[in-house]
Amino acid sequence: MAELLEFSVVVPVHNESGNVESLVREIAAALDGRAYEMIFVDDASTDDTRAVLAALKETYPALRVLSHRKNAGQSRAIRTGVRAAHGRVVGTLDGDGQNDPADLPDLYRALTRQDAPEKLAMVMGRRTKRKDTAWKRFGSQFANAIRRRMLRDDCDDSGCGIKAVKREVFLSLPYFDHMHRYMPALIKAEGYSVEFMDVNHRERGAGRSKYTNFGRLWAALSDLRGVTWLIRRRRNPEGADEV
Repeated sequence: MAELLEFSVVVPVHNESGNVESLVREIAAALDGRAYEMIFVDDASTDDTRAVLAALKETYPALRVLSHRKNAGQSRAIRTGVRAAHGRVVGTLDGDGQNDPADLPDLYRALTRQDAPEKLAMVMGRRTKRKDTAWKRFGSQFANAIRRRMLRDDCDDSGCGIKAVKREVFLSLPYFDHMHRYMPALIKAEGYSVEFMDVNHRERGAGRSKYTNFGRLWAALSDLRGVTWLIRRRRNPEGADEV
């Protein structure tokens, strides 16, 4: 049955035991009637996230649970899930409950529509009404402005976790920590195109954010230098023909 799947949804989680059950339930409701799977990747949680997910597998047969032996970060957890996915199209969303699974079908339809541009590889969410503190929104806007100016990726909201992307294209991208925040620029550097869609954003469910403004900004400035160098050094043959 794996080869018949339309859509694989990957959710990276770390210490999200209070959110995973509702997320599993909402994903199942959003994709009811489709051939799909959902892959939760537990990034070595220290709470009972893994146990809660394992217990849900009996109720939700589309649920798969992968668990890192050591904590490796959100980007690695996403990549672990995408590598294990059986669907040709992969959706991602954050594990804190702020992304709305009800947006997944629209992202999938936009990416796979018949009149989509030939090189369209990802449709990414854009949070128009963020349910975050003013301080967190300011930090995000500041970092986005710097990134957009340097990378020219046309992305207004790099921190939005909900996306639909072609699996083959994702796996062709260079891996590094925090790469999930630079996917529009990386995908465009490979010769593909990206579209953006307004999506819902919600209050965090249980738990608290793993990031701070200063921590995120410091990592972003360091990563930006590397991503800029990486893109400038890439040469795209635009495909290959067998003769």
